[in-house]
Amino acid sequence: MNQITIAGHLGADPEVRFTSSGQKVTSLRVAAKARRTSKDKTDDTIWWRVTVWGEQFDKMIPHFKKGSPIIVFGELSKPEIFTNRDGQPQVSMNITALNLQFSPFGRADRPGSESREGGEMGYGGGHSGGGGESAYGQGKEEPALVEDEIPF
Repeated sequence: MNQITIAGHLGADPEVRFTSSGQKVTSLRVAAKARRTSKDKTDDTIWWRVTVWGEQFDKMIPHFKKGSPIIVFGELSKPEIFTNRDGQPQVSMNITALNLQFSPFGRADRPGSESREGGEMGYGGGHSGGGGESAYGQGKEEPALVEDEIPF
């Protein structure tokens, strides 16, 4: 199994479908930036198709909208090559999600949301040891930290 972790932003709202046998499948399109070299200051955007099977992330999915920052840990599938409308070959990168997390970096473009998305909220499926629920990422303001409370 090839495992990968990506951090990026959603390019569209999550899409929920059901298989003919009734199993729930949620699709996410995630844009992640990749720098070509350390000397090159330009970034390429890589689009990932993330598949979430079942209901393991149902508490999180409603909070993700187009533009939301996200971290995905999952199983990397073999890339698929296809031809786009212009006749150019393209590569489709696919991940089956094992864990999703709200990213502590960036903000979601939600109206009326002044607090930072992210933090410690992550729900893991199976082995990944996802953390417990947290108020972060649910539109609630983060508690202010006092300098004496920082452990380093």
